[in-house]
Amino acid sequence: MNTEQTNAKASTSASEPITTIHLVRHGEVDNPTGVLYGQRNGFHLTELGREMAAGLADAFYPSHDIRAVMTSPLERAMETAAPTAQAYGLRLSITPDLIEAGNKFEGIPINDNRLMLLSPRFWPWYKNPCEPSWGEPYTEIVARMSRAIRHALATAEGGEAILVSHQLPIWTMRRFIEGKSLAHDPRKRECSLCSVTSLTFVRRQLLSLDYWEPVGALLTRAHDMVPGTSLAMKKKSQ
Repeated sequence: MNTEQTNAKASTSASEPITTIHLVRHGEVDNPTGVLYGQRNGFHLTELGREMAAGLADAFYPSHDIRAVMTSPLERAMETAAPTAQAYGLRLSITPDLIEAGNKFEGIPINDNRLMLLSPRFWPWYKNPCEPSWGEPYTEIVARMSRAIRHALATAEGGEAILVSHQLPIWTMRRFIEGKSLAHDPRKRECSLCSVTSLTFVRRQLLSLDYWEPVGALLTRAHDMVPGTSLAMKKKSQ
C-alpha cells in the first residue's frame, strides 16, 4: 500500500465501516493434457495445489477478520476455498458470478502447445480482440464480478470476505478498477496461483487495491503457471 492510501485510511472516521474483499485465484490444477479447461467440470487441484490452499488458509487465519468465503462453482475454486472456510468455521457460499470466463478454446490443448493458436482455423475467432470475439465479453465479466463484490460487501461489512475465482475474471476486474483497457496481453497478467488481490472499501468507496502472493514460495514448483506472471518468479529471475 502506498503512502497516499495509508494517509487516506488514517483520515477515515472510525464510525465508517472498512471492508476488505480478497479476490483469490485458485491453486494449481491437475491438467496433464494441457487443455484450456475454462468452465469445464472435473478439474481438481494437484497435490501442490492442495498445499497452496492450505498455505492460503495459514496466511489468513487467525489474523484476518474473515466473515464470508465465497467461491466459483468449479471444483478447483471450491477446493482452494475449503481450508480457509474450515479454519474460520464458515460454510462455502457458491457464487456463479465468480466462475471462469467462457471461451471457445475450451477443451483444446493450447496450454501444452501455444503455437496451435496460429492455426488458420482459429482466425475467424480473432476478429475483435477487444471484446474478445473468442470468449465472454470483458464488459460482462466486469458486470458479474462487480455483482459478486457488492454482495460480499453487504455480507461482510466491517470485516473481510474471500472470493475465490479465476485468473481472467480477477485480472479483468483489476484493470477495470485501475482504469486500464480491458483488452490485454495474457502473458502479463499479475495474478498467479493462489494470489490475492485485496480491495479495501469505506462503505462502498474503494480506498485501496493491493496484490500479494501468500504462497509465492511454492510457485517455483508449479507447472500450471501460464498465462501470466508473478512476483515470486520475477524475483527468482533477478
